[in-house]
Amino acid sequence: MSYYRQHVFMCTNLRQNGEQCCGAAGAEALRAYAKKKLKAMGEAGQGRCRINIAGCLDRCTEGPVMVIYPEGVWYSYHNEADIDEILQKHVLEGQIVERLKLKG
Repeated sequence: MSYYRQHVFMCTNLRQNGEQCCGAAGAEALRAYAKKKLKAMGEAGQGRCRINIAGCLDRCTEGPVMVIYPEGVWYSYHNEADIDEILQKHVLEGQIVERLKLKG
């Protein structure tokens, strides 16, 4: 068994040249919210789930984005309600949130 059941990598990259990016779409505040929410759900820590900051995940026009491993499922999210749905459905219940899932 690995140390964590799941890893959630959330891009927070902020491009300095003004190009579209996750950081400019509020990704840092949403990542902080996700960490707090996961902890409140009792799902953070060894044997459970870990939320990590990621640099650029190279999907800037679809952002903000996250990828959840080991499943390798990519999501785009835009607000706290989207985060809540991903954490509840994917992390807790093991169901892919099709409406937020990215292709490829």
